[in-house]
Amino acid sequence: MTTAPSRTAQGAPPGAALPPVFTGIGVAAPNGLGTEEWWAATLRGEHGLRPVTEYDASGHPGGLVGRVPDFDAARHLPGRLLPQTDRVTRLALVAADEALKDAAVDPARLPEYGASAVTSNATGGFEFTHREIRKLWTEGPARVSVYESFAWFYAVNTGQISIRHGMRGPGAVVVADQAGGLDALGQARRVLRKGGVLAVSGGVESALDPWGLAAHASSGTLSRSGDPATAYLPFDRRALGTVVGEGGALLTLETPRHAEERDAPRIYGELAGYAATFDPPAGSGRPPGLERAARLALADAGLAPGDVDVVFADAAGLPAADAAEAAALRALFGPGGVPVSVPKTQTGRLASGGPALDVAAALLALRDGLVPPAVHLDEVDPAYGLDLVRDTPRALPLRTALVLARGHGGFNAAVVVRGRRRPRTA
Repeated sequence: MTTAPSRTAQGAPPGAALPPVFTGIGVAAPNGLGTEEWWAATLRGEHGLRPVTEYDASGHPGGLVGRVPDFDAARHLPGRLLPQTDRVTRLALVAADEALKDAAVDPARLPEYGASAVTSNATGGFEFTHREIRKLWTEGPARVSVYESFAWFYAVNTGQISIRHGMRGPGAVVVADQAGGLDALGQARRVLRKGGVLAVSGGVESALDPWGLAAHASSGTLSRSGDPATAYLPFDRRALGTVVGEGGALLTLETPRHAEERDAPRIYGELAGYAATFDPPAGSGRPPGLERAARLALADAGLAPGDVDVVFADAAGLPAADAAEAAALRALFGPGGVPVSVPKTQTGRLASGGPALDVAAALLALRDGLVPPAVHLDEVDPAYGLDLVRDTPRALPLRTALVLARGHGGFNAAVVVRGRRRPRTA
């Protein structure tokens, strides 16, 4: 007689396949540095879209970016790290520090290979590498920083977080544009299922130097409006395109057993489901993959669409992409079938940092029973059939949230987070 295999990964500790739990949140966002500062600003509807002031951006569409304000890395990080890090890594290190402090855990005190860093990044250290390339051509190779060998690399956030906190478990970086912020969480779950006990995961981005903004502009998706109230209007009749920004969120994920054994001070929720898909080639006649990603994530969580209390939308700000996402949501939930939150209207699109920040928002929404609002969406197209939460938070009993993300080139990802009481032993 044979028995069905358990969901526990072969060779992994008992309980390793149970949904991992979120025990810490760290945020660096255009409308707030630090989780509670950002969350309060988000609930107030305060945006962080600003004109570029560091250089002349008049030749770029709109000239607006989502910039973390007044960020002084020297106030948060040791001086030895400053010469070897780009702004993106400094933001990531600060977010990781907060996520671990919030979880009240020191990874260096865990089993030697039990803690990992798994992040997503689409660009690496743009500002650092472009400065050093300029030195190469204007001052000669002797003036180029030795740290250029790694500070530019999109894996550098994972590496620096691992080094700073003594995290020697399997590390990874996922590159999938916007969707990568959710894919990193999926990869962190795999690491925990294979025997890890803790992972810092999510995404943080910053590519807003002149070359970076030019690269974003080359996509043809940037809004030409220089007014923060009209520049980024997903699902609105006046949608003109997107605004790019920097920042994101890093989250502490643990196995439920480890969180319980160390008596973690809080559990925000669990990563109940995850899935990723890829869009078919243009002209194939096959549908986009976002709806399928959402259905697969719900199936992975053992849930049905009717179990979802709120959706955090990808919200491209481009009419065709918004229509495709709205169609996927209608197919899943019916017209107006679930509240839809778009807090990224306050920050711009942060590449891999945006979906990770949405997961942080989802966890805090579950904690507080408040759905954060979209701002500036005064002419929502009713044809989309969406119940958008606008202008002010909406108080609701929340247990389950679905977070969606799409990346340039056809990436789709979905994560289901579910509220969870902290387990207690008898």
